[in-house]
Amino acid sequence: MIKKTIPFMAIRNLAFAVTVVLTLIGIGALIVKGLNFGLDFTGGTLIELQYERPADLERIKAELGQAGYTDAVVQSFGASTDVLVRLASDDPQLGSKVAEALHKLDPDVAFELKRVEFVGPQVGEELRDQGGLAMLLALGGILVYLAFRFQWKFGVGAVASLFHDTVITLGVLAFFEIPFDLTVLAAVLAMIGYSLNDTIIIYDRIRENFRVLRKASLIENIDISITQTLLRTMATSFSTALALIALLLFGGDTLANFALTLLVGVVVGTYSSVYIGATVLVWLKLTSEDLIPPAVNEEVDGRP
Repeated sequence: MIKKTIPFMAIRNLAFAVTVVLTLIGIGALIVKGLNFGLDFTGGTLIELQYERPADLERIKAELGQAGYTDAVVQSFGASTDVLVRLASDDPQLGSKVAEALHKLDPDVAFELKRVEFVGPQVGEELRDQGGLAMLLALGGILVYLAFRFQWKFGVGAVASLFHDTVITLGVLAFFEIPFDLTVLAAVLAMIGYSLNDTIIIYDRIRENFRVLRKASLIENIDISITQTLLRTMATSFSTALALIALLLFGGDTLANFALTLLVGVVVGTYSSVYIGATVLVWLKLTSEDLIPPAVNEEVDGRP
């Protein structure tokens, strides 16, 4: 028995109230503002420019605004001399028009038009539908997996935790109007996997402690299990957060939204693994009998 156990479940009702408020705020942001879908989902034109010297993104964006392209998204692409310009337009001559406008506004800066790609709205709609389907299939697969590996109550707790993480993360994206493109979708799916891994580690320790701590109540078991895994959880979350912060600060505009989305997911995922995934087990009244596999009736053929 651990001598010093942190009573996590003592504030589970307060944590649930905070969870409800944050979830409602996230849902409200999604309903009122909605996701700011990028060109990957809405359709538009992507223009790649290669400069001879490191490009000034703010200056390029200001020049495009002067030329009438106020909705242009300007990002670095790999090297500091490569620039991506995204515009919600289907004009086949848009690439040459943008290059000509930039040349007129700043003739001393030399660059080359490398490529122009157009993403149709129909393709973008298909990507959006497939992305939503991917998240639903991921949640359904997790429920089935945990129901077989542990018990159905664990599956409900994990899905409730992941639903909370997904809603809050998407709510943050909607509230701050962060462009939602394929890169951000990949971050959301990665967040689901990260949060699930954290939850499974706690669940596994709870299951083991049912055999070790036979006289402990469910709440005592959960508190001890979370305390035993706390160091590992904090070390993993902190090291991951450091890597994401570095990527957010130094990874450029192309990876900034990916890093920010995953960073939010890591924070809410660590919280939900303790105060949602474990709390649901208390509400469902998990017992040691739930973890005993059902007896298998074996037929005896009567032969000696």
